[in-house]
Amino acid sequence: MESNEENGEDNGRRLARKAELEMRWVQGFTNRNVGFVNNKTICYPCGNYILFVDIETKKKTVLKCKNGHVGAFAVNGNSQVVAFSDQKLNPIIYIYTFPGLVKQSEIKGEAQLDYSLLAFSYMGPYLATYSSIPEFALSIWDWQESILLCSKSQPGVKVTSMSFNPMNWHQLCLSNENSLTVWNIERNDQEHHLKSKPVRLPAEDGSPMCKQDVFFSHPDIQDLYYGPVLPISAIAGLAGDEAETFRPKDDIQPSVHPTVHCWTATSDLYMGCEEGHFLAINAETLKASLLYYKPAQDATEPRRTKFRSFPLLCDDSLKKEEDKRRAQKPVLLAMAYHKDGLYAAGSDGIVRFYQIKGTHYQMDDSFDVSEPITSLDFSPDYNTLLVETDKGSVYVYQPSQNEEVIKVLDACNDHFLSADFLTPGNKYCVSVAISGEVHVWLLEDGTFISKLCLNTQATAMVCCPSSYSVAVGTKVGHIYFIDVTKAEMPRVVHRVFLSDLPVHHLQYDQSGQYLITGAAEGHIFILDARPSKLFQVLGYLVLSSEVLGLSAIYDVESELVEVMALLCPPDIKRARLEIFCLPTAITIDNDECIDERGMLKNRVIQKHQYELDYPLSSAVRQKDDTVYGYCNHAPFICKYHLAKKKTWKDVSVTLSEKKIPSNQFAPGFLHLSPNSQLLTSVAKDGVLFIHDAVTLETVAQEHCHSYQGQGIGSLSFSLDGQFILVNGVDDGTLVCLKWNRTGGDEMKEATDYWRRILAVLNNSIYNENNVLKSMAEWNIATESLLESSLEKESQEVLQKKPSVEVTDEDSYHNLNILSTDEMTWLNQKVQKAIKEEIKKFADKRKELKKGIKKLRKTIQEMMYENEQVPDIERLDQQEFNLDIEEQERLQAESEQEVARVRKEIEMENLAKCYLRDIIKKECWDSMSIKGHAIKCFHAAYKVTNYPMKERSKEELEALERVLQLKKIESADLKIRKEIVEFQSQAIPPKEEGEKVEEEAVTDESTSNSLIGSLSAQFGGDTSILYHQMDLHTREEKINQIILLQDIIYKVKTAFNKEFDTVARQKEQEIARVKERNLRIQEIVEQLELQEEVWEPALTDDEIPERALTVEDSEIKVEKYLTPQQRAKAEMMAKIEMERRLAALNSARQRALYDMMGGVLEIKKEDILKIEIPPPPFVSKPDTLWNEEEKKVFKEYEKKVKELNEEREKYRKTLETELKKLQTSIQETTQTFDDTVSKLFERKVKSEMVIYQEELKINNLLYSLLLDEELSTREAGLNHFLDKKRKEKLSTAEAVQVARAQVDAYRETYDNLAAEDKILERGFKKEFSDVPAHHIEHLFKLYKRRPRLREEKMRFQLDLTVQFLLKQGQVELESAAELIPDYTDAILLHKSVIEELNCTIRAQGEKKIASMVESKDFSKGIFQLEWEHKKMKMLMEDLNQRARDIQNLHVSRDRQLFLRILNYDSRITHQVSVMEQTFGVMDKLHKKKVKNCQKVFKDLEKRISLKEQANYKLSQELQEMLVSVSERRHIFEAADTRLVSEKAAKEHYQNIVQRRQLVDLAKEQAQEISVLQAEVERLRMRTFPALFEMEY
Repeated sequence: MESNEENGEDNGRRLARKAELEMRWVQGFTNRNVGFVNNKTICYPCGNYILFVDIETKKKTVLKCKNGHVGAFAVNGNSQVVAFSDQKLNPIIYIYTFPGLVKQSEIKGEAQLDYSLLAFSYMGPYLATYSSIPEFALSIWDWQESILLCSKSQPGVKVTSMSFNPMNWHQLCLSNENSLTVWNIERNDQEHHLKSKPVRLPAEDGSPMCKQDVFFSHPDIQDLYYGPVLPISAIAGLAGDEAETFRPKDDIQPSVHPTVHCWTATSDLYMGCEEGHFLAINAETLKASLLYYKPAQDATEPRRTKFRSFPLLCDDSLKKEEDKRRAQKPVLLAMAYHKDGLYAAGSDGIVRFYQIKGTHYQMDDSFDVSEPITSLDFSPDYNTLLVETDKGSVYVYQPSQNEEVIKVLDACNDHFLSADFLTPGNKYCVSVAISGEVHVWLLEDGTFISKLCLNTQATAMVCCPSSYSVAVGTKVGHIYFIDVTKAEMPRVVHRVFLSDLPVHHLQYDQSGQYLITGAAEGHIFILDARPSKLFQVLGYLVLSSEVLGLSAIYDVESELVEVMALLCPPDIKRARLEIFCLPTAITIDNDECIDERGMLKNRVIQKHQYELDYPLSSAVRQKDDTVYGYCNHAPFICKYHLAKKKTWKDVSVTLSEKKIPSNQFAPGFLHLSPNSQLLTSVAKDGVLFIHDAVTLETVAQEHCHSYQGQGIGSLSFSLDGQFILVNGVDDGTLVCLKWNRTGGDEMKEATDYWRRILAVLNNSIYNENNVLKSMAEWNIATESLLESSLEKESQEVLQKKPSVEVTDEDSYHNLNILSTDEMTWLNQKVQKAIKEEIKKFADKRKELKKGIKKLRKTIQEMMYENEQVPDIERLDQQEFNLDIEEQERLQAESEQEVARVRKEIEMENLAKCYLRDIIKKECWDSMSIKGHAIKCFHAAYKVTNYPMKERSKEELEALERVLQLKKIESADLKIRKEIVEFQSQAIPPKEEGEKVEEEAVTDESTSNSLIGSLSAQFGGDTSILYHQMDLHTREEKINQIILLQDIIYKVKTAFNKEFDTVARQKEQEIARVKERNLRIQEIVEQLELQEEVWEPALTDDEIPERALTVEDSEIKVEKYLTPQQRAKAEMMAKIEMERRLAALNSARQRALYDMMGGVLEIKKEDILKIEIPPPPFVSKPDTLWNEEEKKVFKEYEKKVKELNEEREKYRKTLETELKKLQTSIQETTQTFDDTVSKLFERKVKSEMVIYQEELKINNLLYSLLLDEELSTREAGLNHFLDKKRKEKLSTAEAVQVARAQVDAYRETYDNLAAEDKILERGFKKEFSDVPAHHIEHLFKLYKRRPRLREEKMRFQLDLTVQFLLKQGQVELESAAELIPDYTDAILLHKSVIEELNCTIRAQGEKKIASMVESKDFSKGIFQLEWEHKKMKMLMEDLNQRARDIQNLHVSRDRQLFLRILNYDSRITHQVSVMEQTFGVMDKLHKKKVKNCQKVFKDLEKRISLKEQANYKLSQELQEMLVSVSERRHIFEAADTRLVSEKAAKEHYQNIVQRRQLVDLAKEQAQEISVLQAEVERLRMRTFPALFEMEY
């Protein structure tokens, strides 16, 4: 054994050295990104590969992505290149050329996770990329040079479609589900910039949406009452970038949702949308207009090619589906522009040709593929149109030649499920999709042969080794057997309905004799795999847990098949192997090997069980009892050796012999090659690992699928071991791999095994294939019709006999008349076993039926007797139920239901109690004054109080602060008024005093109007409020709101006091009425009147506390009592009954009742009840009375008369008293109703006052809100201004850079032009000896000379020489590049370099030593200098600080700054006060200016009048001068000079004295004003300014 193991290890090492896998072919389907790479070839991504398909020859070429799954993909037919990205961190974009599949370049962008879109430009080497989260960046590349031209990020914006303008590569169009944006690439020499221009799309109904700037919107109507109308962003409190684009959700009108767009030859755009509209977009104005359909007058129905895939449906269903599809409005999903017009298609699957003129279009149907179309693309020569459907089918159509539509790819409806080789494994292979489509492929090159649709969901597939048949398991429990003897025409020949459980596993043994089927819930069915046996079901067995995998081994000598099933029970969390045998006896004598229900007997299958140490997801077994398992929780491959078990109950745990780590993502599965020499492992990472089965060393690996496609779904080896089929889970790719070995031992061993197997199977293959060919085709349509008819028959039978009676012997058969083809094989076996049991125990059944009949008769008689007895003796129907167990079960169920209902009710009550407590706490307990009402006795009035909460501590503190501040302001205002009055004149004129008195009277009458409410009349103090004209600052408004809230609180409190008084009054009135009602009730009883006494009472609204307590009378259902409560109630009732009986048996009570009617004295009220008993002789005739009796009778009549008079008198007295009491009650209650009416009026007025104050509060709040909005708006505008300033700066910098570049290029251009002119001037001089006409001709040719001549010559002379050099002999600076740059390199002998290197090394060491020494010395010097400078600067700094501290002048402002805590607020307050003062002074100044202007005008008028008067006086003066001269002469003649001089002298003295007094008064007034100013200055220095001065 040791030598064999060593040989095996050597073989494994040898195989590892020489083994190599190569990809043979790839098949796959896609539903995205199919395009033309040239005029005759299309390509599309599929999993890890890109497939190129020639549309004429159908030949395929494969390009593999080395790093896994292909991400974004783009193709350029003009340049014949493809670009794709891999899906990994920091993905790379690869660009390959076709047909050589040579990598042109690699692009490494800044994307971190993935690229979502790629697009080539139609002209130029440009590629656009769009990355996904987190960048969402649009980038433009020069893919030939791998240079990033420009990039722009738009965070959070996903893009679904991207395309270049075919006529201008500087334009791109990007669209998603909600928007469409046109991007322009602006270029300045080598600089490129991206600018976006979003297209404003119409509304969903197609109507245009008005363009509104939400940030700079200016409404036409301004409401001056409510202030300015601000943008919504300011109202929302946004001031940043969000403010520019913010719109409320309700204001956002949904636009159309783009689905596809297409560029036109005029650089415009056509767009389709989900709403079915067709739009045209002008790329310059970005205006979208709706296009309308205008049918042609001579339009006819064109002929269309149709493609449908419903082979098993009737024509009616096809017509209905076709009509339904055409009735729906199509949604355009694909467009392709042609010189003749536009081709478009969408959800209805019809390709239409559009001819667009203006805003109308006409369309013609070109062809119909009956599937939603997702892509249209023209070939580079625009002769062929490519059509792709959402399922992945691809068609080509040539519009110019009007040929038929050709299907290039016939895609399946779902991903591949499994694939296997058709026996003998060297020609064909078969695959199945999840949708049930079976495909047959040619193994050599993967050519598609045929397809078969099962129209059901498949779960497993395997090919039979002994015939050309394929078994397909389904989710509903069917197994389809397909005949593939003719690969071009596969057909279903048989179907087995095993059970209702889905089929999970299918496995043939190597001989092809058995088909082992693993179903859900641990069921395993064994079928005969041979068509000659009609695929008979041989039996089944049930294992202990779900089956995870099956493995079968065939022993050629004993013809015994051993099957191993892998289980992983959840209770033990370990793997379990159950192995059983399938002897040939089960096919020869099947009835002896199974029981009556079809289960295989344990003695036949010899089942064994093994417990393993790890939970496994997959396990395979070799013939030498070696088992390989793949761990479920950790990536390990374990190797076990199973020992022979003696008993079934031996449950010892088998430990792994060897365990190797796997680099794959668990869970995975294993697979053995046919000759058991190779072990493969696959998992979700998509990498195929092949190990040597002996050493478990990795022989080969292939990354054929990816983690993004959920890894590998299934794997299969061919019998000769040459090929491996691998399909992905979700990538839709089927890969065929082939060994490419240089050695021949392994090939020879695999080939020998294949030949040995074929030698065993050849005979059976030939025979079974003949039988398979002769079998009739199984048709699902006929089967479905048969099943539906049988189902109808069964339903009719069930309707006729809806119940099953025990006495009917044929009832069971009537319920099972359905066809056996409709029933599962498992149910058929059960039915057959039941029939045999019925037949076997027929006599016993008859006896039991007779006993049951007799018992039933007896019970019926007992029930009849029970109906005749009284109700108290009658039994319930349940008592006659003889099934005690059923009774107990029903009782237990009822108790459980009662407990469940009780628990639900308790939880519901608990929830209601919790809600009640919360409501009570918030609405009742928190109220200091509870809310209740007062109702009138007779009227319909109801008055409620104000429920009020206790004011919080914070509210009281805020109120106290505002009141204190108001007191300070009032004191300050009072002092200021005194100062102003002191400065003004002491005694105003009489008219001004009368005017002030009138204004005072007016103010008293209009004070309420200025205050704005009547709260002062209802308990509110309005004297503390600010004047409404003085509320300017935010603090004043907030303080005013607090004061108004306090007024509202006081108004409510005042009303509540009145309310409480009236409430107590009502309680007193009710008490009085009740007292009077007691007497009224007595009078009514004495008078025996049939009247109801009116009893007033408080209602629930007046006593709301009643709602919190529940009385027993309010509960309408019977109260549930616990057993303890019930026992206590019975005991209390018994005690009460005993007490009452004892009271009735009292002798004293009986005597009192007999003698005096139960009372000790007769009251006056009882006079109406007194009856005088007649004499006993009254019963005798009066003729027989004696005298004494007659006398007695007269006395009796007299007493009766007196008693009646007293009774009538007393009755009148009672009636009078009754009326008086009733009148008194009516008057008092009516008086109370009047009081309530007044209280109601008071409540209405209080509400009015409260609403007035609340209106003030709302206005103030609105003004505060408006202030905040204005501040927010200002901040937003400032932010916008700052952003625009930054943009302006950046733009200015860009303009400067561009100007500098232009200037540089202009200088270069001027130099070149000057050089060119110099050369042209010297040209004729060089050819001076040439004739003139030749010179002119040569000069013209010289002007048209090529400018690249020198470069061309330099390129031709610069030859490339190839040298073979060892590594290390090439020394270049660009070592980071993969391809070195030899443009500036020279070739030298290595000895020269070595000698030079030695010299350089020696000199370098010397220089380094000296440099180190110099460096250390210089380092010390620099460090000391730095320390010196540092200390010197510190010294200067400290000296300067000391001088500053000494010279600091502590002014009054600095003292205030140091003493006052909130100095900034003080300064702010002073500034605001000064601003207000300046504002008032400005107003006064303007007013004074106006007054001065008025005075100036008056003075001008007076001047003009004075001038006129002066003119008249001048004339009069001349006349008077004449008279004066005359009088002077007379005066002189009269000699009166001395008298006049004396009088003039006295008058002069009086004038001088008066002048002196006036000057003295002026000096004193100036001194007084100076003193007042000094007093005012001193006061302002010592007294704080808290309020502005009124003038």
